[in-house]
Amino acid sequence: MNAMTIKRRQENSSGDSFSIHGPIFLVGIGLDNDTAELVKRFIESIPLVRLRALFQVDRDPNRDPIPQWIGNPPADVCLIDFDMDRQSAVLAAEKIHASAPGTAIFAVSSRAEPELIIEAMRSGCSEYLVKPVDREGLLTALARVGGRKKEKREQRNAQVMTFIGAKGGCGVTTLATQLGALLADSYLRKTLLVDLHPDFGDAALYLGLTKHQYHSYELMENADRLDAEFLQSFLVHHSSGLDLIPAPNGEGAARYVLPDAVTKTFDFLRQSYDFILVDSPAGLNDQNLELTRYSDQVYIVTVAEVSALRNVVRHIDYFTKNQVDPGKIRIVLNRHHKRGLISDAEIEKAIQKKIFWKVPNQYAQVLKTINGGDPVAQLLHSEVMRNLSEWAGAIGRRPDAKNEKTDRKKDSSGMFGFLNR
Repeated sequence: MNAMTIKRRQENSSGDSFSIHGPIFLVGIGLDNDTAELVKRFIESIPLVRLRALFQVDRDPNRDPIPQWIGNPPADVCLIDFDMDRQSAVLAAEKIHASAPGTAIFAVSSRAEPELIIEAMRSGCSEYLVKPVDREGLLTALARVGGRKKEKREQRNAQVMTFIGAKGGCGVTTLATQLGALLADSYLRKTLLVDLHPDFGDAALYLGLTKHQYHSYELMENADRLDAEFLQSFLVHHSSGLDLIPAPNGEGAARYVLPDAVTKTFDFLRQSYDFILVDSPAGLNDQNLELTRYSDQVYIVTVAEVSALRNVVRHIDYFTKNQVDPGKIRIVLNRHHKRGLISDAEIEKAIQKKIFWKVPNQYAQVLKTINGGDPVAQLLHSEVMRNLSEWAGAIGRRPDAKNEKTDRKKDSSGMFGFLNR
């Protein structure tokens, strides 16, 4: 019963020394008035603990969807009162544990009989707090949750960077494939590109990797089966060193995966890479929302057109309203003209955000090269390639590395051979 807590005290613990390395979001279900008031006062005194909701009445586990209880994304901690209706409390804990395994469930009760504690543990509770809830015991339990969150973050290696277009045709796939190849080739970083377009994704085509058996949605649909050997059947390898998990080929029904499957899949993938780039379809939906919450950086790619800039504002507003950290959202202006009809200052005023990166306009040359009409050298020595190399260096250059480029010979199928296809 070492996972449980009955008013346990952490050695040398106090509110002044409490540290959880980031905010913890909490909800309470069916708490009696005294416990609810105690929790409110506690949260007011600990800035890093934030209240999602305190439901003062019992919830019906058979009627109410779990997200209505714990929110989306799920809260870090759910306190459930086991005194009012113990059977309903057990059922609620079981359902929350099954649907949101990342949420820590704390049982709260005035009774501390061993058989009742065991019952709560079996239903999915990780802590058992005896009324009146002791402040220091609650601090200690929350500190453990914070510690597990920190440990989970540290176990993840890769930076996840999602690229999403303000609308179709903004050049997201071109930027993602070229940056991925540069990170893998010029900076020797283990890099994966995941094409999440539900159909007609072009990343494989742009990389000249047209022969593949499985795709990204099949991988996420099998998130519970993931292991290193299973993953290998989904990877397609580019000569630059970039790995790709391609999109579906457009055959069959439309694909949809649960947000939890997205998280599980990328939790597994990031253990094996330095960088994961996600080529995401345009649009405001649950999948893109989950990706933006999960990602370390989110690049909204736009062009200097009124409709695209309007959609940038819509994306920023949507993500902000749905608890996405605005600091991770970065605006990339593609096909940039220094003397465009809409100035950079006007763009930044319209979207109320600084432009993170500007990619120069050489659209005709890039398009012609992708279609196979120009030799690779024409693009490799272009302004746009110098620009993207600088961007890749800002992302991928190791602080202590002077020159990470290899001197291995590259032929037309090498670093950017896909641009000659």
